[in-house]
Amino acid sequence: MERGYAVSQPNIDFMMNMTKEYLSGEMDVIDYSLDFPYELEKRYKKMHREDDDYCELIYECLYEEAVVLFNELSDGEFKKLIRKQYNYVKKIAKEGFW
Repeated sequence: MERGYAVSQPNIDFMMNMTKEYLSGEMDVIDYSLDFPYELEKRYKKMHREDDDYCELIYECLYEEAVVLFNELSDGEFKKLIRKQYNYVKKIAKEGFW
């Protein structure tokens, strides 16, 4: 599938928008740390159907390498890590997966 075309990805968009809302201060850290894993689990199969690569990138970079570390980091460190991972996911998605 060519990346240049607009493809409906409501579940992937939801997860990325949730992260954007947290980073912009529209969602607090507790809500994000609890809601992100819940929504990811709920939407995971649909996200895979929308785009396998994007789904895996969100799972690995945002969830496994960031959200799961919530209890080990200060709020500031957590937000900084989420921002770093979010920007990385956006960059890869924009450039393409291959």
